[in-house]
This record gives sequence, structure tokens and C-alpha cells, in this order.
Amino acid sequence: MRTNMNLLFYLKKRSTYTFGPVAIYLRFTVDGQRAETSTGKTCEPARWNVQAGRAIGTKEDVKVLNAYLDKLQAQAQALHQVMTAGEEIVTAETIKNRFIGKAEKARTLVAIFEDHNARMKSLVGQEFEKSTLQRYETCLMHTKDFMEWQYNLSDIPVNKINFAFLNDFEYYLRSVRKCGNNSAIKYIKNLGKIVRICLGNGWLTVDPYLNYKPKQKAVHREVLTKEELERMSKKKFGVQRLDQVRDVFLFSCYTGLAYVDVHKLKRSELVTGIDGGLWIHTHRQKTDTLSRIPVLSRALSIIKSYENHPECIVKDTLLPVMTNQKMNAYLKEIADLCRINKVLTFHIARHTFATTVTLNNGVPIETVAKMMGHTSIKTTQIYAKVMDHKISSDMQQLQKKLTAF
Repeated sequence: MRTNMNLLFYLKKRSTYTFGPVAIYLRFTVDGQRAETSTGKTCEPARWNVQAGRAIGTKEDVKVLNAYLDKLQAQAQALHQVMTAGEEIVTAETIKNRFIGKAEKARTLVAIFEDHNARMKSLVGQEFEKSTLQRYETCLMHTKDFMEWQYNLSDIPVNKINFAFLNDFEYYLRSVRKCGNNSAIKYIKNLGKIVRICLGNGWLTVDPYLNYKPKQKAVHREVLTKEELERMSKKKFGVQRLDQVRDVFLFSCYTGLAYVDVHKLKRSELVTGIDGGLWIHTHRQKTDTLSRIPVLSRALSIIKSYENHPECIVKDTLLPVMTNQKMNAYLKEIADLCRINKVLTFHIARHTFATTVTLNNGVPIETVAKMMGHTSIKTTQIYAKVMDHKISSDMQQLQKKLTAF
């Protein structure tokens, strides 16, 4: 990227100056930003031409001084050309540091990525989930492998990240790593956070994502139908662990809470709401947003059935919740026993709440978004899957109206 640089030699007087020679300084100005350094030379103010930035006179000492300043100016201009040709980041500060031999710490992609991940690791449990850290660590691994594959390098300067880099990285993820469309795009987006860090610190001057517009494909989100919910609710397993997993799963179907939020849900978060009924007031761990959810009768009956459960009493929680891994394993067993031909995971409960329980029963999408703790309606729209029976019901109502004409 081309930059404009101006050089100025000037006398820099100290605040306590009274008389005598004054230090000559060189000022670098690049795109309006300034940096300065001493030339190591001095000159009497009376013998200095401010406009020319040189000493006045024809004596030998003046000629030697001006020749030295001319040499410094030529070196600075040559350095500017070299840095520009090498596509280095040229600022007043970087060119001054190179000029005086003060090498700036190299800013490389892997080093910055590793620093980001180390900071994120220290905040796991506070600001980030462990799963989020794992995604960035996987992205870093793919980035390293890509650079070895594409450039035969283990790291590159951040100013080498450009539009072509992103396109080649995406191609690598799809072709070599065999990533699906959405997985590849997610890794590209993870890398985007590192790029934003570089842009914010001035280590990168042009955003490589400016004209890069990847598109995620719509994903089919599995949900339980009303009939499947009823089948699961009425099923008698005769095995305590399956009953417990089924109850916790159904509780999520009727509240929309994710596994991590159900797992940490305290009894104190069950409060009396504005309508006099029981509500759940809890902060979502993923986004730290407040969810206010009126407790439906089916969810309340589940809560009451575990009021005296030893684990709930000791931990002061509403429900006894196993690890997510165990829950998902047992849910597959439950699906088989309930003749549900779907790969059940706990998160399907959240999808079911958004579609089968709320949106398909006429609950406005804004209300659903608020209960689910979404910060954007766009997130809720992903869940807004209208089922065939709802379309059929709506069209039957329309047919009745048309017949009445």
C-alpha cells in the first residue's frame, strides 16, 4: 500500500534553553502521523535556515553538516521505498524505528493466534465456554497445516493475509480437510476475529474480508413433533436413569433452555412473575443474556417431581442433570424405545421448544426470541421451521373463509 512521507530537519530547543547550539531532529510524517528522532548533530539557531532545514554558510563545518543531513534524508527516502515495495506496514513510527535500527517485534499470524487462544483459555468459565476455545484451537491447527501445504512455511507476517489467502484457505478446508460448507465458513469466521485484532492494533491496514462474502447453507434442524412429544411423555421405562433423562429433556422442550442452562438452574431462579404465575429468570451462559420464561404446567410438574431428590437438595438445583455426554447416549436409547426415528441430542429440545411448542402454536417470534435469550431476531428465525401440519391447519382455516363467500 502506497503512503506519502515527508521529512523535516528542525532545531528542537529544550524548555530551559537560553543560548548555544541546539539539537537537530529529523521528523517523519506519514499520512498525517508524526515521529521524530535525533540526528546526533547540533547547530546555532542564528545559523539555521528553517525553510530549507539546513545550516547557513559556506564554511567547511557547515558543508560537512549539510552533507550529513542530505545523506540521512536519502537513507530515509530509500528505506521508505524498500518498505513500500515489500508491502510492509509503513507508518511514521515503523519507518523511524527501522531508520534508527530499532527492530519492531515481528507480527506474525500464528503468534497472534496463539496469544488470542491463551487469553481465551484463561477466561474459560467466565467469558467463554470450553467448546468455544476448542473451535479456535482447531482453527489454528487448520491454519498452520494450510500454510505448510500452500507456502511451505510455519508462519507468515500478518500483512500477507489478503483476499487470496482467504480463498486459498477455504479451498484447502474443502478439498484437503474435506470440511462441509458450513464448517469451512465457521473456520474462516474464526480466523476473522484474529484479523480484526490485527486491524484494531494497526498491524494490518487493509481488511482482507472487505470483498469476501461466504454464505452458509441452511441447515435442517431436527425437532420432535407433537405426537412424538406425547409418546415420550407417556412412555413407562421402568429404569430410573431413563426416566430422569427423559424428564430433563422434556423440561427443556417446554422451557427452551440449553443443556448448560438447565444444568446450572437454581431453585432461586424459579420466581413469581408479573402475572402471579411461576417464571424462570436465568442468565444464559453462552450469551449472558437474561431469559424470562413462564413455566408451563408440564414443565412445572417435572420440577415438582424432583423437589425432594437428594441431588437437587444438596446442589440447590431444580433438576438432577447428568453430563451432556451421558444424556445424549441415553437419549438415543430413549428414541429407540419410543419408536422415534431421529438421532436425538439434548439440543433438539431447544429446537422443539422454538418450533413445535411455541412458533407453531401461534406464539409471536419476538416473544420466543425473548424467552430463548436471543440477542437478535435473526437467530430465532433459524428455528422458525413451520411444520406441515401447521401449514395444513392454516390452509384449512383459509378454505373455510373462502367457502363462506
